[in-house]
Amino acid sequence: MGFSSFRRALGICLAALVAVPVLQAAPASAASSSGFNDYDCRPSAAHPNPVVLLHGLGGNGPGNFLTLGPALAAAGYCVYAETYGEALPPIPVGGFQPIDASAREVSALIDKVLTRTGASKVDLIGHSEGGFLSLYIPKFVPGKAARIDRVVAIAPPTHGTSFAGLVAIARGLGIMDQVNQVMATAGCKACTELTTDAPTVAKLDSGPITRPGVTYTVIASTSDVLVTPKGVSFVDEPGVTNTYVQDHCPNDPVGHIGLAYDTTVADLVTNAIDPAHPRPVTCGTGLPF
Repeated sequence: MGFSSFRRALGICLAALVAVPVLQAAPASAASSSGFNDYDCRPSAAHPNPVVLLHGLGGNGPGNFLTLGPALAAAGYCVYAETYGEALPPIPVGGFQPIDASAREVSALIDKVLTRTGASKVDLIGHSEGGFLSLYIPKFVPGKAARIDRVVAIAPPTHGTSFAGLVAIARGLGIMDQVNQVMATAGCKACTELTTDAPTVAKLDSGPITRPGVTYTVIASTSDVLVTPKGVSFVDEPGVTNTYVQDHCPNDPVGHIGLAYDTTVADLVTNAIDPAHPRPVTCGTGLPF
């Protein structure tokens, strides 16, 4: 495979990764103790932590969480999903900026949510790159671990992703520098920060990822062909709950993008942030890509 062929293949892979609907948020709930992107929402005693949702690479807050956002609001939470890391404003797709820059942006969003809701801590839930950030922010943004109660990372490239083996092909061909340059020129500075052996990944993986006082859950799918190889999402540290969707629903074919919209995942997330009141996990048929 030559460089031009590899670039086309990588483009297909990234196109799949960013194929998230660009949609507007649903109207905010009128209920004061629940709502999706409603900054007048006030958390209830039953669910005192507002929930901040972090979309994946090339996604946007409301579109990436069309299923999970309303599901959490219906369960009684104040839920927020804004778009971070935009490279091409006003086009509402994000996640392209460097990880450190996006981490600072999300940190400011957490402060905004806490100030507006009057809460002391948030629960942080991220999909794909958003999952990586949900692990990265408590570790590297000063003071943020104390303001985060629970982290739920959905298919994060915790230890880097090979993008279905394309990174290994590029390195084997000796063209990884050119690929990185193409991605940076295209405006996606985060794309090369999440690959296998990337410096940002090495930074996260150096020493313990988890922070004292924060509870962690990682959810992945055995059918994920974008964040690869299998198991690369999991955090093998004491106290972390690592689970595959298929541990609960063996016949769910849900793939990487589909995880953000799967009703099974919504149930798993709800149970992760409220383990004292677990609900039955309803097995669905998630999008297989």
